[in-house]
Amino acid sequence: MTEPNIGSSFIPSLYKPSSLLPIARHREALLYVIETFPITIVVGQTGSGKTTQIPQFLDQAGWCAEGKVVAITQPRRVAATTVAARVAEEMRCNLGQEVGYSIRFEDMTSSATRIKFLTDGLLLREALVDPLLSRYSVIMVDEAHERSLSSDILLGLLKKIMKKRPELRIVVSSATLDAENFLRFFVGDSVAENGDGSGELGGNIGRIISLEGRMYPVDIHYLEEPTEDYVERAVKTVFDIHAKEPEGDILVFLTGREEIDATIEIITDRVGSSNSKGPSLLPLPLYAGLSTDQQMYVFEPAPEDTRKVIIATNIAEASVTIDGIAYVIDCGFVKLRAYNLTTGIETLTAVPVSKASATQRAGRAGRTKPGKCYRLYTEQNYDDLEESTVPEIQRSNLAPVILQLKALGIDNIARFDYLTSPPAELVIRALELLYSLGALDDYAKLTKPLGTRMAELAVEPMVGKVLLSAATFDCLSEILSIAAMTSLQGAVWFSHEGEKKAQESARRKFAAEEGDHLTLLNVYLAFITKGKKEAKWCRDNYLNFKSMSKAVSIRNQLKRYLERFGMSVDESLGRDSIILRAGGVGKAEKIRRCLTSAFFAHAARMQSDGSFRTVDGGTVLYAHPSSLLFNRKADWVIFHEIMETGNKTFIRDITKIEKAWLTEYAPEYYQVIQK
Repeated sequence: MTEPNIGSSFIPSLYKPSSLLPIARHREALLYVIETFPITIVVGQTGSGKTTQIPQFLDQAGWCAEGKVVAITQPRRVAATTVAARVAEEMRCNLGQEVGYSIRFEDMTSSATRIKFLTDGLLLREALVDPLLSRYSVIMVDEAHERSLSSDILLGLLKKIMKKRPELRIVVSSATLDAENFLRFFVGDSVAENGDGSGELGGNIGRIISLEGRMYPVDIHYLEEPTEDYVERAVKTVFDIHAKEPEGDILVFLTGREEIDATIEIITDRVGSSNSKGPSLLPLPLYAGLSTDQQMYVFEPAPEDTRKVIIATNIAEASVTIDGIAYVIDCGFVKLRAYNLTTGIETLTAVPVSKASATQRAGRAGRTKPGKCYRLYTEQNYDDLEESTVPEIQRSNLAPVILQLKALGIDNIARFDYLTSPPAELVIRALELLYSLGALDDYAKLTKPLGTRMAELAVEPMVGKVLLSAATFDCLSEILSIAAMTSLQGAVWFSHEGEKKAQESARRKFAAEEGDHLTLLNVYLAFITKGKKEAKWCRDNYLNFKSMSKAVSIRNQLKRYLERFGMSVDESLGRDSIILRAGGVGKAEKIRRCLTSAFFAHAARMQSDGSFRTVDGGTVLYAHPSSLLFNRKADWVIFHEIMETGNKTFIRDITKIEKAWLTEYAPEYYQVIQK
C-alpha cells in the first residue's frame, strides 16, 4: 500500500483559494485599468484580497517580465512580512525567491524576486540610490488611508517620478472612501486640461475601482456606563463571550505591548486557576515588536477544544486578515505619535480612536460569518469621536522626513507636493534639530559628508549622528553595539511569573552605574563572548536569545554601512568590558559624551521627588521601571525613548551626563530654547 501524498491534500493555514476572494471577479477589469491608466485607486475592505491577489495578477499578466519587479508597500513591518509569507505560500515558492520582503535590518529577497513587499520607508530609501525607482514596473501603495508619514511622502515622490516615467504604473489601495482625494492629488488640474469632454474624474490619468468585501453583518454592543479600567473590562468581556457565545475566536484591541502582556498574564492565570472542564482559551499577542515567527502564530488554527484570543494593537486593524475571528473587543483607544513643539519630544500617546478606525475594528468580526463587536465605551462616546485620524505628517517629528527629502534633491521642502501640508511650526522645529545635529548648513542644505551620510543610514537622525561622530570620541565599536541594542526597543529581557527577584539579580550582573546604554553594552559584550553559542546561557541570565542574535545582525549591517563610507571600525569588543563595569572614566566617559552630542534634545534633570523634568521644565518624566535609573539618583540625563502609559510619561534607555556637555555639544540648540 503506497503512502498517501500528504503534500497534495494539505492546505497551509494561510492559504485560501484565490477564486473564493471577492477580488477574483474583478481580475480582468483591474488589469485593463492598470494597463490603460498610470494611476489606479483600488477601494476595498480588508479581506477583499487586494493585497495578496493584485501582485499575483500583475505577475501572471507579464508585468514582471524582463527582470522587472512589482513592489507593494505597507505602512508596517508586520504586514510586509506576513503578507509576503502568505503570497509565497499561495504561489508555492520559497519566501525570498520569486516572492520576498524587505524591512529595516532584514532583507528576504534575491535576484529571482519578482514580487517584493516592503515598508514605504524602505522604498523611499531605495529612491536615494535610484531616484526614478527604475527596476519597478508597478508600485502599489497599500493601506494608503492610514496616512503614515512615509506613505504620504512616497505618494508625493511617485507623482514626480510619473512625469519622467510614463510607463510606470501606480496602484493606490485604501480601505476607506478617500479614493477621490487620492485621485485628485495625482490628477491635479489635468481633468480640465485633457479636453476629452467626458469630464470624468481622473481624465486620462487614472480610475477608481471598488471591490466589495466579504462582509457579514456585525452586531455592535456598547457599554451603558463608561469604564474606568478598560483592560480589566476587556478581560471580563473575554470570559463572558467564552462562557455564553458559540465558537469563534476573539480579537481584542488594546493600545500597546505592556497592556497586551498584562492582559495575557491575567487571562492565563484565570484559565489556570479555573476548574471548568469546557473548551480552553489560548491568548496570543500581536504587536510590532514581535519576531516574524511569533507574529505567525496568530494565523495558525487553534488546537481542538480551544478558543484563540488574539490581543493586538491597531496593527490588526488593517493589512492582515486573521481567519476565524467572530468577536471583536475594542478598547476605544490607540497609541499615536504626537510631537510636542515646546519640548521637542515625540511621544506615543493613547488617544480615542476615530470613527473610521472603530468601523475598521468592528469589521474584523464579520470576515467569515456574522460576528459581534463589543465597544468598551458608550454610544455617546462613539458619536463624539473624530471622523478620521489626523495624518501622521501633521503631528510627527519631521526631522527624518526632511532629511530624506533633502537627500533626494528636494531642497525646497515648502514647494514639495504633499497630500496634506505639514504645519509650518513642525517644519521649523525639524530644521532646527537637523541644523543643531550638523546635518544642515546655514542655507538649510545637506552638509557633506555628515548630512548625506545621516540620510543614507537606515536609522533615526539622532542615532545616525551618534554613529557618525563616534570615531572622533574613540568609541565607534561600542556605539555600534549600543545602537544595535537600543533598536530592539526593550525586547532584550524576558521574565517568568514568580521569578522577578532572580531576573533582577541577573540584570544586576551587567549593570553599569552610568545608566542603561552602558549596561546594554555590557550585555552585548557578554553575549558575544559567552552566550552566542549556547541558548542556555541566555536562559540563565533572562536574556532573549532571538533578540540578542538580531542585535548581532543589526550591528553587522550598521558596521557595513559605516565601512562603505570609508570608516574603519577598530573592534575593541571584549577588551573594555571590565573598565565599563568598574565605572572607569576612560571609555565610559567618551561614550557618554558621544551620546550627548547626538541626544542633547532628549535631556532631562532629576527633581527632588525622583521624577525628571525636560530642560524647559515643562514636562514631567519618569524613569521606566525597566531602566537601571528607576529609583536611582542622577542629576542630568539623556534618554533614547519616551512613552506614555496611563497618565505618566516614561523615559527608557537613560544615561547620566554632565550639564556642561549640553552647551558644549549643542550651543545653537540650547541658545534657541533659552531665548
